[in-house]
Parts: sequence; C-alpha cells; structure tokens
Amino acid sequence: MATRVLMPKGSDTMTEGKILKWLKKEGDSVTNGDALVEIETDKVNMEVEAMGTGVLRKITAAEGSAATVGQLIAVIGKPEEDISALLAVAPAAAPAKPAEQKPAPLPTAPPTPAPLPTSAAASPAPVATAPAAAAGGRVLASPLARRLAKESGVDLGRLQGSGPGGRIVRRDVETAGAARPLRVPIPVGPGGPEFRDEPLSSMRKVIAQRLIQSLGPVPHFYLTIEVDMRRAKELRESANTLDPNLKLSYNDVIVKAAAAALRQHPEVNAGFLGESIRFHNRVHIGMAVAVEGGLITPVVRDADRKSLQQISAESKELIARARERKLKPEEYVGGTFSVSNLGMMGIQEFSALINPPEAAILAVGAVDERPVVAEGRIEIGYRCRMTLSCDHRVVDGATGAKFLRTLRQILENPVFLAF
Repeated sequence: MATRVLMPKGSDTMTEGKILKWLKKEGDSVTNGDALVEIETDKVNMEVEAMGTGVLRKITAAEGSAATVGQLIAVIGKPEEDISALLAVAPAAAPAKPAEQKPAPLPTAPPTPAPLPTSAAASPAPVATAPAAAAGGRVLASPLARRLAKESGVDLGRLQGSGPGGRIVRRDVETAGAARPLRVPIPVGPGGPEFRDEPLSSMRKVIAQRLIQSLGPVPHFYLTIEVDMRRAKELRESANTLDPNLKLSYNDVIVKAAAAALRQHPEVNAGFLGESIRFHNRVHIGMAVAVEGGLITPVVRDADRKSLQQISAESKELIARARERKLKPEEYVGGTFSVSNLGMMGIQEFSALINPPEAAILAVGAVDERPVVAEGRIEIGYRCRMTLSCDHRVVDGATGAKFLRTLRQILENPVFLAF
C-alpha cells in the first residue's frame, strides 16, 4: 500500500514549511527511517524521515517551494502500484517566489495633455505625425530638448517638433512629459542597486506574526532594577580559574538565579490561556538566541534543579546547535519563562517582548564597571540593569517587583545558588 509523505508540524507555531533539498529522487529505493527531504520550518532546518518502504514514486513539492502543514509532498509505493487517487487530491505547493509581473504596455496614443500655461497657450500643440528627422535618420532636436528628454524618459523618436524646420524644442518635450507618468532616475551607487527585496523566510514570517500577537494583545508593563554583580563576578572568575574548561558566563549565573527566584514566586512562572491562567510546576527557561535570519529560544528544562555547571554545559550546546539550525522541536518549545541578554553587545538597558503564552521575560544588560557610593565612600562597582516585561493579565506590579527583589538578593549573594 502506498505511503503518503506529508509536511510535518515542527512546532506549535508552524503553519507551513519550505522544501530545501530532496535527499532522494523519484525512482530511488526508500527504506523506513531513511532521510527523505530537508525542510525549513519557522525555527530550524530538519530532515524528514520516510515512514514506509518502497520506491519514491512521486514528488509533489519541488525544491524551493512552500507547503502547508499536512500537505502531501511525496508518495512512496511499489513500482507498479496505482497512486493516481492520492495524487488527484494533492494540492500544489506554493512557489518559492511569486512570478515576476511585467509592467503593462504603454497605450499607443497618450491621453490628452493638460492645458499649457498661459505663456505657451498660443503655441500650437505638436501633431502626432511622422517624427522630425534629419538626413541619415538623426532626430532633429535642440540640446536642451535632448537633455530634458533624457531626464524625463521621453522618446524623442516619437515626437513631432514644433521648432524651425520641424526641430524638437523644449516645449515639445515638456508637453509629451505631461502626458505620461514621471520617471525619476534613481542613482546607482558604486556597489550596485540602491536596494534588494528578499522573500520572508519561514522563521521571519513567524517572528512577524508572534510580535503582533505579543505587543498588540498582551498588555505589557516594565520593571527595571540595578543589581550589584561584584559577587557574581567573583563567583564566575573563581569557577573558571578552578576549571578552565567550564567557561561559566554571566548568563549562566543569571539563568540559574532566575530559575531559583521563579521557584519562590510561582505566580511569575505562569502563562495566560484566554479563559484561565496556567501556573507551571516545573521551571523551563528559554534563552533568546540570535541566529541568521531571526531569533530562537532554546529551553533549559528544570533549570532550578540543575547545577551551574550543568546549565553552562547545556546552554553552550543548545546555543551552538541553535545557530546551526539543528535543534530538535522539543528543545525550543515548552518554555515557562525567558531570558534575553544583550549585555555582551554593550547594551546597558532594554525592554524585551513577551513570548506568549509566557507571562514574563527578563531583559539583561551589560555588567558595567562604574563608580558607586558604598557606605559613604566612592568605590569601583559592577552593576547590571535588568528589566522584567510582564503580562498585566497575569502578573501585577507588586508581584513582579517581589520577583525582581528576590532575583537581586540571589545575584548579590550567590551562595544561595548552592541550595
């Protein structure tokens, strides 16, 4: 019996996928579990495995085309098996790019020109007869008329001159230019065209949709604190000195601290579901990672139960595979809270957009060395600004403030991370 190959659903937000490369061609033998095709989802590039054994009889979605989730993209069957019934109900995949549309041709006769200014009203309008040409076929036109024609895109060969001897003059070009759309020349820089248009990738399409779903419907409010990171800095440096292979980062410490704070404030570890609020019993921290063409949030699961060493190792592996677009679906879905860190890029403070249905996201700025006042004296301090974006339908101001206070206490006394 023939086996249908359908566009899989790679994530909760995926509605369509793009065919990147067929790893088998029509007529090839296929065994259950063989890598059949590579697709681009809204999050990652992934290989789709064959769910049957036989011959790849028909490919219904070409490389570069898009197919909706659940759409037939290929058929596997026996060499002589009749698959016409399956193909008859298979919708065609959308092309990768819309067909180029050619501009409509200009009408043969231009529309009636607008009335000329009073100063030129007495001059007879040029008659659309044979164009003025000198011996040898060269069009007779004044230098000024030639320049104006070039700038406005008027074809001198289509004009009848009203000057002496049928020469095309300025008013002939201006009259013809008024009867057609104005063409403004666009300068081309030394590197080529002024711009280029690229179709949205699957990832960028979903980012656009999710941002509308976030900032529009979700009532955001923002709370910012400044954290003394001196002891967190000392913890990081000591750990990396004892184990040079560890390479503990500030983000590792902050993820662990946020997970510990969420354990104490479960009302922030929540999500809005329309008619209910879901309070999560487990703490799964999503980390916003910039990748080529967009953003993805790999998830550190049960971050509150893992050591700093475990979080550091797992984070590095997830981030590396996220940038290669090799994450598995279960590695980037199911987060209960997110952390977005731009400190490594020198950003001191920013506000992040909530990733629905999560109720909050923590935006982390740079750890800056700056003068601070401590016990009546000025000393060098290490400060970091953090902003909590909250969904007001779930998290109230006081609730968010208590979470941030706990987070600051943990980061300023990282001995708490050992418990």
